[in-house]
Amino acid sequence: MSLIEVRGLKKSFGSLEVLKGVDLSVEQGERIAIIGGSGCGKSVFLRSLSLLEKPDAGQVFIDGREITAARGRQVDEIRRSMGMVFQKFHLFSEMDVMDNLCFAPTRIMKLPRRDAEEKAMELLSRVGLADRAHAWPTVLSGGQQQRIAICRCLMMEPKVLLFDEPTSALDPTMVGEVLAVIRMLAKRDMSMLIVTHEMNFAREVANRVLFFADGGIYEQGTPEEIFDAPKREKTVAFIHKIKFFSYEITRRRFDLMQLQGGIQNFGEKYGLDQKRTYRLQICCEELVYELLDHCYPGGNDVDLKLSVSHAESDDATRLHLDCGGAAFNPFQQDDDGLGVTILKNMATRLDYRLENGRNTIDISL
Repeated sequence: MSLIEVRGLKKSFGSLEVLKGVDLSVEQGERIAIIGGSGCGKSVFLRSLSLLEKPDAGQVFIDGREITAARGRQVDEIRRSMGMVFQKFHLFSEMDVMDNLCFAPTRIMKLPRRDAEEKAMELLSRVGLADRAHAWPTVLSGGQQQRIAICRCLMMEPKVLLFDEPTSALDPTMVGEVLAVIRMLAKRDMSMLIVTHEMNFAREVANRVLFFADGGIYEQGTPEEIFDAPKREKTVAFIHKIKFFSYEITRRRFDLMQLQGGIQNFGEKYGLDQKRTYRLQICCEELVYELLDHCYPGGNDVDLKLSVSHAESDDATRLHLDCGGAAFNPFQQDDDGLGVTILKNMATRLDYRLENGRNTIDISL
């Protein structure tokens, strides 16, 4: 039995037909990214699963129970299987963080307050906010508030999490911290449906990608199938607005010229000016050697993955590095290398985090 089963889901707003009969099965542990252009029905579809938008026709089954046929309290009971994270955080401003987290479990699940607080502290520790347990939402950053909103969902022990563009309301400097929490949940095999415009993130986290167009699921497949080899015309047009180059290093003596040549070809193919391409090459070279020297001192076998993406829509170039070995943040050193200095001068976003023993760096140029 599927965790979520959708059959013939339809939704219109006046004469505008947004969903034209959507069918979908979601299995336990799946991580599904939903992508597509603005106004294609992604968010409406997600909200319809929990009846926040009431469908005009069709059926939705959650863990075998049909929520579209439920009434009153039965709807609320089935909804508890789902946690919804919105663009806006919707924390109760008159409650501190701990009260926000404990309110629903103590009222709805009848969990003793002491047990609820213990559970809340465990979740806050996981997302790096244990020291903010009694802070008021108004003093927290947007990224912190969204992390609290995710914890609030997890307090109810949902079987699936629904994310409706969870980073779209955030300053670019805060996006990374929220995506890091979602990555953590993915590694714990949490079932998730994620509406997102973060294509690199969708590629990395999802095991299935849905491209929405023409009132429904226009094309679906693995991240490799959708991002590297889309088959249908509108998917190709959408995906090709974002270009990717990736490179993997497994030995300390890797082919630097091959890496630099790959970046050069990437820049020429997708219209990056020579100055930006050169800076990318310098930054990649400097960061790679910094990571190899500090994360794998003396070792020959290494595990470093690098990717460059360029979005035509906003002319933004993004650099992502993922590296094992010892923890090392190149942006907090006393003596910056040339590449790090360039990055600090030209980057619109610099983000380092340590996740499950791996160094992760995200940079927007």
